[in-house]
Amino acid sequence: MNLPILTTCAAFLCSTALADEIWVTNEKDDSISVIDIETLEVVRTIETGERPRGITFSKDFSVVYICASDSDAVQVMDPNTGKILHDLPSGEDPEQFVLHPDNRHLYIANEDDAITTVVDTETRTVVTQIDVGIEPEGMAVSPDGKIAITTSETTNMAHWIDTETQTLFANTLVDSRPRHAEFVKDGTELWVSAEIGGTISIFDVATQTEKAKIDFEIDNIHPDRVQPVGFEFTNGDSHAFVALGPSNHVAVVNAETYEVEEYILVGRRVWHLEFNRDRSQIFTTNGVSGDVTVVDVASRKALKSIKVGRFPWGAAFRPTE
Repeated sequence: MNLPILTTCAAFLCSTALADEIWVTNEKDDSISVIDIETLEVVRTIETGERPRGITFSKDFSVVYICASDSDAVQVMDPNTGKILHDLPSGEDPEQFVLHPDNRHLYIANEDDAITTVVDTETRTVVTQIDVGIEPEGMAVSPDGKIAITTSETTNMAHWIDTETQTLFANTLVDSRPRHAEFVKDGTELWVSAEIGGTISIFDVATQTEKAKIDFEIDNIHPDRVQPVGFEFTNGDSHAFVALGPSNHVAVVNAETYEVEEYILVGRRVWHLEFNRDRSQIFTTNGVSGDVTVVDVASRKALKSIKVGRFPWGAAFRPTE
């Protein structure tokens, strides 16, 4: 079902003091729900291509990129009008992507083709396609832009790409079905979540060797349901908030000791997370319950559940001033 574009006067056109926003992709509705961070309400619903998943903004927030997986396209949208400006060539079934620090090149995981596609967003052309493992999913790029990472769900690897030569220089094993990757601590560490393995592996970037592994265990929940997917870091990379899939919880991990400090109950089948501007709140996309949970970072308490579209998946922050 496609939803109409909603443009309410109070929240969109007529306000002179617009609040910051969280943009959420809804897989089953082919839409984006836009949440006003001040009111914690959905103020716009915008049509997209088929099965939107990954979402990210350009560095100046002038455009938003959307992985329309079943449309085999990365769509480029004007966030002010909700209009699709054009599609980028992306390869088949784009899942996640990451924008290089140069604000020009997108690194895209193509699940069906076992490749990473590099696209120049200015010329709208494919720079290269890099063979990786089977069912690539997660994407990350180092803060200095020198390394890109693709995770492959079936090969169970993180693939290390030299962005200058656009070639693989290392492949590291992780646990079963890696989904998400992030560089932290000024790019010295790489974290990779393994959904079925139930772990996060932490690598030393300089040597590509594993330095730690985090396990998760929630009372009265079967281990098979504790499935880490997306995660995000607080200011200073002191803690990670980790979405644990069908366990319906988010874990709070000390990023120095690698110990789990707390579990927070959120909505059903939590996929990904995104912070507000000062990282005092984090928003979780809960696929099965079709909502977003707002969590207070300091108290580690769920504040509110916001109904969005069917099967919310990705999330991205947008400042409005």
